[in-house]
Amino acid sequence: MKVFAVLAICAIAGGAPAAEQAYPTKPIRFIVPTAAGGGSDLIARALGQKYTQAWGQQVVVDHRPGAGMTIGIDLVAKATPDGHTVIIVNPSHAINSTLMARLPYDAVRDFIPITVIATQAYAVVVSPSLPAKNVRELIALAKAKPRELSYASSGPGSASHLATEMLSGMTGIEMTHVPYKGTGPAVVDLISGRVQLYINPLLAVIGAVETGRLRVIAVTSAQRVKSLPDIPTVAESGVPGYEAIAWYMLLVPAKTPPAVVNQLNAETVKALKSSEMIEMLARAGTDPLGTTPREAADFLKVEMARWGKAVKQAGVRIE
Repeated sequence: MKVFAVLAICAIAGGAPAAEQAYPTKPIRFIVPTAAGGGSDLIARALGQKYTQAWGQQVVVDHRPGAGMTIGIDLVAKATPDGHTVIIVNPSHAINSTLMARLPYDAVRDFIPITVIATQAYAVVVSPSLPAKNVRELIALAKAKPRELSYASSGPGSASHLATEMLSGMTGIEMTHVPYKGTGPAVVDLISGRVQLYINPLLAVIGAVETGRLRVIAVTSAQRVKSLPDIPTVAESGVPGYEAIAWYMLLVPAKTPPAVVNQLNAETVKALKSSEMIEMLARAGTDPLGTTPREAADFLKVEMARWGKAVKQAGVRIE
């Protein structure tokens, strides 16, 4: 009897790793809480391909835009915590905690950060029809025609909105805000000239820039972007002290098993080191990070404090 008991215990212990390695057991649902065509969409699809290659499971990219990303984020907060539902978020996730009076989820407690995927500069892009060729000319034009120039954003209180309001506040210009549900629709109207300005992650607009449909007049980082060495920063274009950085983070629902969290982290970090991902991100001045879950959690707390300050300074609040 003792021999059988020992064998049974060994069998259970030996089977534990196999059970942990079973993930994923079905298709992975990759939630993108923004409209198709943006930087989050591009990264989600690229990572999805890497996950499929590694695990042999289909990855379904599911766009759930609207309400400042909260629709998609809330969906993930309430999803089964088994690692088969993941989401990519950007600074709006940190912003919403201060911006919105009530959220249907807790931005920290209801999620486990897997990794900070990448950071990048925002690009100040304009319609080719706009006569301003640089930030100084943009400021002069906006001051000569108060509120006649319109700027796009990815929604009220989004990072693109706050970054533009920051520029307006530091330069004393007045422009008309035109909010959109995501990058894709905003870029379409920017190209057509319906709006004149958009501050958005470079990754999301680089295709239109390279084909000449949009023009970059500055980047929002402290230093110039390596892939665009001739494009100045906003700070060196007459607005000293201006800086805004975009980022992408992977989250899963709280209570997702540690083994699954670690497996997702390892595979994502591995994907970010691949030549395909490095090339795609570098093309738009994006720096892959691939942090640990703990580092990602600490990063989020810092960003929530930083963007929270920007929200209060802008005086924006959504009830």
